[in-house]
Amino acid sequence: MLFARLTSRWALGWLGAALGVPLLLAAVLLVGPALTRDPAPAPGHAATGPVATATATVPTGEPVPDAAPAPDDLPVVEYDPAPTGFPADPDAGDTTPLTEGLTPTTRIAAYDAPGGRPLAFLAPTISDVPLTMPVVARRVGWTAVLLPSANRRIAWLPAGGWTTVGLRDQLVVERRSHRLTWWRDGRPVASWQVSLGMPGQATPLGRTFVLGRTPPPQPVYGGVDIFALGAIPDDPDAVPTGLRGAHIGLHSWHDDDTLGENVTNGCIRLTRSGQQRLLDQVRPGTAVVVVDRASPATG
Repeated sequence: MLFARLTSRWALGWLGAALGVPLLLAAVLLVGPALTRDPAPAPGHAATGPVATATATVPTGEPVPDAAPAPDDLPVVEYDPAPTGFPADPDAGDTTPLTEGLTPTTRIAAYDAPGGRPLAFLAPTISDVPLTMPVVARRVGWTAVLLPSANRRIAWLPAGGWTTVGLRDQLVVERRSHRLTWWRDGRPVASWQVSLGMPGQATPLGRTFVLGRTPPPQPVYGGVDIFALGAIPDDPDAVPTGLRGAHIGLHSWHDDDTLGENVTNGCIRLTRSGQQRLLDQVRPGTAVVVVDRASPATG
C-alpha cells in the first residue's frame, strides 16, 4: 500500500492485489491533525549491551567552508517529492544503527555538501507533523541527515536552528526473505514475516525513516494505525494514478493471507499485533533500512 498525499493534506490511497489480480482502487482524504507523532517509547523491551552508532566520525584536516547564504525563494521540502540535486546516500544499504535524530526548530537551509549549494529549506513540520530525521554523518560545522520525501538521498545542514534526540530503534526489512526485524540498542527484539511490493512496484531499497502516523481510514487496514515513511516509489509512474505523489507506508491488513508475498504497491505489510507493538514502542525519526539480504552483523 502507499501512503498518498491528495490535495494539501495527508491522504491514504490503497490498491490491493490477490493472486495477481488488482483490486479496485480507493483513496480517502485524511485531515492533517489526525496524523500525529508517536508518544515516547515505553521502556519495556530495552536490551542490554553496547550500542553501536552509525553517526560518522568527525574527520580532521582541512577546514570546511561556512554555509553560503540561502535565497529566500528556495523550495521547502514537503510531502511532495523533494527537490532534486541532493547527493546520494553513500551508505544506503548500511544496517549499522542510526542512534541520533535531528529536529529543525526553525526553517533551515539544506545543502548538497558541506560548504556547498543550498537547494531547499527544511521546516520543523511536514503537513503539521514534527519532523525528525536520522543523522548519518558529521563534519566540522555540518551534519548530514536522511532527506524526507526522497529515496537514498541526504542533505547537509549547517550548525544552528535544530536540536537532536537519541534514537534507540531500527527496523531492517529483508526483501528476499520477506522479513522485518525490530532492533533496539543494537540487539534484535522481534521479527515478523511481511508482504512487500509487487513486480514493477518493488519496495525501495535503502535507508529511510518513520515520518509520521495516521489512523486507518478503511477496515481493510485491520483497525491499526499506519506509519508513513520518508521514502517514495522508485518509479512514480508505475503506481496507479490515484497514488501519484505517494509515500511508502508500514501497516497491517485485515488478514494475513498474503504475508511473505510481493503484492503491495511498495509498502511493507505485517501482522496487526506486530504493527501495534511497533506503534507503541517506535518513535518518528527511527531508521528503516530495506535490503535484499541483511549482513551477518544484523541477523
